[in-house]
Amino acid sequence: MSNAIDQTRRMLSLVTYLRERPGAEVAEVARAFGISERELIADLNVLPMCGTSFRGGDLLDIDTDGERIWWHNVDDVAQPLRLAADEATALLVAARAVAGLPGLRAGDREALTRAVAKIENAAGESAEGSARVGVTFEAESHVFADIDRALSEGRRLWLRYYSHGRGGMTEREVDPIRLLTEGHTYLEAWCRTSEDHRMFRLDRVAEIRVLDVPADPPRREPRDLSGGLVNPAADDPEVVVEVSSGGRWVAEYYTHDRAEELPDGGLRITLRSADPSQLRPLALRLGRDGRIVSPPELAEQARSAAREALAAYGEGRV
Repeated sequence: MSNAIDQTRRMLSLVTYLRERPGAEVAEVARAFGISERELIADLNVLPMCGTSFRGGDLLDIDTDGERIWWHNVDDVAQPLRLAADEATALLVAARAVAGLPGLRAGDREALTRAVAKIENAAGESAEGSARVGVTFEAESHVFADIDRALSEGRRLWLRYYSHGRGGMTEREVDPIRLLTEGHTYLEAWCRTSEDHRMFRLDRVAEIRVLDVPADPPRREPRDLSGGLVNPAADDPEVVVEVSSGGRWVAEYYTHDRAEELPDGGLRITLRSADPSQLRPLALRLGRDGRIVSPPELAEQARSAAREALAAYGEGRV
């Protein structure tokens, strides 16, 4: 997976590129955009879900045989865009939310404000409902603003950050690299504490400061994130978790080797983690909907943590 903003820009350019080059070769297009063929195929899998609307034949009819790319309805989607009421509402709500972020560059805020005015004018009565809808971001707006500032100015950041693996707050200095989105928004950065690349979830940042120190992350090729942000290694320790029907969401949110159906509608999920102790909070979150089966020491750690939590509330045994 790539930076969400970069990917959006690339896919917009990709539409124009493919329109002018019927039957373009996959390898040639990947080279032109400076991405791997795997990343290009991932983009091509998204494009058929895009179009002028989700009605009728308005979606992009683009496919590939692995060697060449074909766009079958170029003329159909080249018609002037007309927004439906729900589309205008979604676009206006998103634009107003971003325009209201503190720390947004003045030029970007002005451009968004002009765009909102034009959409409102074009949508007419269809846009009225958008004024009654608001958006709350998963992280405090100043977190976005400070990270954006640090990235644009090449500055280091100080974070007070909740670490699930350590089970508490940590203080770190990091050199920011880029923002990424996969379910949650993450900051990829070089962590000066661990001397390694790390991903920080923005909704776990409790405090943030832009430091008067130049950021200097080690130079390296950007990771291929087309398979997701978390890619466990084949030799990482194996963890087995059994969940009831109420815990099936674990298979959707965690990269795993296999998920076997259980008679009660649950799943037996096998996954890998470089640090299995980081999965202890998962067991606590699952509660009655799941348990760690192996390794046995991790299962006991989870039970001990649950006992301590219940003892604090004067509850019974686990």
